[in-house]
Amino acid sequence: MAEIHDQFDTILILDFGSQYSHLITRRCREHNVYAELMPCTTKMSEVGFKPKGIILSGSPYSVYDKDAPRVDPAVFEQGVPILGICYGLQEMISSMGGTVSKAAHREYGFAKLNISKPSPLFDGLGDELDVWMSHTDQVHGLPEGFHVIASTSTAPFAGVSHDSKPWYGIQFHPEVTHSERGKEVIGRFIVDICGSHKSWTMEEFIGKEIARIRALCGDTGRVIGAVSGGVDSTVAAKLMHEAIGDRFHAIMVDNGVLRMDEGAQVLKMLREDLGVNLTVVDASDLFLGRLEGIEDPEQKRKIIGNTFINVFEDEAHKLEKDGKVEWLLQGTLYPDVIESISFKGPSATIKTHHNVGGLLADMKLKLIEPLRELFKDEVRALGRLLGIPHHLVQRHPFPGPGLAIRILGPVTRAQVAILQHADKIYLEEIHAAGIYDQISQAFAVLLPVRAVGVQGDARTYEQVIALRAVQSEDFMTADWYVFEPKVLRKISSRITNEVEGINRVVYDVSSKPPATVEWL
Repeated sequence: MAEIHDQFDTILILDFGSQYSHLITRRCREHNVYAELMPCTTKMSEVGFKPKGIILSGSPYSVYDKDAPRVDPAVFEQGVPILGICYGLQEMISSMGGTVSKAAHREYGFAKLNISKPSPLFDGLGDELDVWMSHTDQVHGLPEGFHVIASTSTAPFAGVSHDSKPWYGIQFHPEVTHSERGKEVIGRFIVDICGSHKSWTMEEFIGKEIARIRALCGDTGRVIGAVSGGVDSTVAAKLMHEAIGDRFHAIMVDNGVLRMDEGAQVLKMLREDLGVNLTVVDASDLFLGRLEGIEDPEQKRKIIGNTFINVFEDEAHKLEKDGKVEWLLQGTLYPDVIESISFKGPSATIKTHHNVGGLLADMKLKLIEPLRELFKDEVRALGRLLGIPHHLVQRHPFPGPGLAIRILGPVTRAQVAILQHADKIYLEEIHAAGIYDQISQAFAVLLPVRAVGVQGDARTYEQVIALRAVQSEDFMTADWYVFEPKVLRKISSRITNEVEGINRVVYDVSSKPPATVEWL
């Protein structure tokens, strides 16, 4: 069965652990060229496709460290253009016999890159670029066949290329560079040097993915889908409905940790607005029973993920009177995949996403994940093309584990009720202020602490709500949203006055990184 990388020219990005690797992927796709990110330890024999070009990312390591990640030597035998960025440059030079060592002067922040020799990598970008540098190591000796094409005041080998092969290395970060011209370096490499066709658009994706789904499911294959009402599962459900019609049956599981009135709202949205075949299943007692006494977030995610599969398989069995159900649809996105893998293995995982790490090993249903290679903004663009109304496309994401990972501590019906009420007030006031679409995601968190307060002239000792609101393009990085004080004041006043059990509200001003968007 043809995968996406079989249908589009694909750039392979090998990740050495840089926090910016996903941004290189984003830059490629912004140039309408498809790119996939894989751990640097991936063997070329395991890649499964022929890339148009290869990019080696940066890294927190030094190439001379004892445990430094090293690329498969076969990378340099593929006969395709290669671009090394920061550590990637140093890995290329080191692998070819050059010298890399600690720099005499560290270079952080903005710098001027002087283009000293004509190169297709910098063609048309002028003689000087504003770039972002972040390194403590430098190339001190080039291997045979390499020459310098650019430098900074402290990094004489800031840009290099090979005389006879389309291999390039740059010391700076084009994905976070200060100038738009610098960002075009990625475009020069993937389009002009690699010769990639600029065919990666959601218009192209829709037709090819629908054809792929139809081929995968055949003429009679039936699919059930996990939907939550969030943009990811909504777009996935609409795409599946377009592909196989009523052979797709959407299932929403009320797991007891949904937002207030969520079940009724999603039923209306999908059935009436989008025409999707939908059943709502109340399994709240089952979920809450299994979550009783559980505080560890990874355990919560795995319990919820496993219980979802149990419920789906039960529902699939009920539906089999009309024909066998073989497939389970999930709205997994590319950031879910990226955050759940690491070149160092599971021990370095930030958190297990329910879509990629919380499933049963002996699951009977086969997974189908049409959005698995898409970033959030690509999903929203896809939703608009599928005719999904604006208010659904722009709906803030809601995690599969629901409010269970927004309740820090044990999950009980009483705690869920408190958080549901606070979260509802929060979102109501954001809508009332006309700023909902300016925020990528907003939600309340119930903290496992109590604080002293004064309400009705009496001392109280009650729980604390934390508010979170972020702006992000792809949810790989995020900045906290700056509210007008009067909006926060009204939100806080309503929550402390209307939600029984809460006497204090705080606002989270952490960016990602170092924090994640969700608290758990």
